[in-house]
Amino acid sequence: MKASELRAKDSAALEKELGELLRAHFSLRMQIATQQLNNTSQLGKTRRDIARVRTIMREKAAAK
Repeated sequence: MKASELRAKDSAALEKELGELLRAHFSLRMQIATQQLNNTSQLGKTRRDIARVRTIMREKAAAK
């Protein structure tokens, strides 16, 4: 997800997105542990998306 798309969302939508990404990250970690994940680059992409959402949330909080 692009940062410009995230900046267009309100704080409630960002929190929901963060929750979904954290659940997806947990799921990917479990798939790696059980050797079911073929594309391991998904884990890094999810981590970057989580960081992107948290950064946008902090920017919005600092702007208030």
